[in-house]
Amino acid sequence: MPAPGPLGLPDTVRVCLFDLDGVLTKTATVHFAAWKRTFDEFLQRYDAGQAEFSQLDYNRYVDGKHRADGVRGFLASRGIDLPEGGDGDPPDAATVQAIASRKNEMVLRELDEHGVEVYPGSVRYLRAVKDAGLATAVVTASANGEKVIAAGGFADLIDVRVDGVVAARDSLRGKPEPDTFLAGARMLGVEPSAAVVYEDAISGVQAGRAGNFGYVVGVDRVGQTDALRAAGADVVVTDLEQLMGERA
Repeated sequence: MPAPGPLGLPDTVRVCLFDLDGVLTKTATVHFAAWKRTFDEFLQRYDAGQAEFSQLDYNRYVDGKHRADGVRGFLASRGIDLPEGGDGDPPDAATVQAIASRKNEMVLRELDEHGVEVYPGSVRYLRAVKDAGLATAVVTASANGEKVIAAGGFADLIDVRVDGVVAARDSLRGKPEPDTFLAGARMLGVEPSAAVVYEDAISGVQAGRAGNFGYVVGVDRVGQTDALRAAGADVVVTDLEQLMGERA
């Protein structure tokens, strides 16, 4: 069950660190669709006998991670080893960087065409967090974090942002390593023990636990409550608004 109190958090928490895709915004479905199309097209060219990219593949190897790490992880699961390549590779090149770039192109196209849909309960919770005087950060592997936050209409509720651009600039390791969450806590001037991590990805929950954060909230959007608990979540909810009322 969530901790007692109006926000479902321990009294020691002063800072809230939110993952973006799947926690505050519904862009996780956009990312899954982009990854699926990218990998399925690649597998058709590279090894047509391979099974298509699945939701389970997304949950295990891609969700919450930097794009290139996701490419490496999924390909390794299929026994495929590609050269790293570089930013200038054509989109159909058989390199890690080309596949990562192709996926990002698809996500940007989807965002431009359809915008960003938020989880209303999560935004209400985010506003309650700010009203309670707690500081907030978005911590996301996406290099498009600023664009998604602005399009979602809640930029005024976010104090700092640690996204893929910041991670690359500061050489921060991606989830399941805790580096990006630790950076968010550091930017807001608190020790990890005074911060809570909100994550829908198994790798993100693992990062929260590895960083010794004061509380880790798992958000189950795809039916993986047990896996989130096993990864180290203190509590699992299906929507952040549950932390304010009905107990999970």
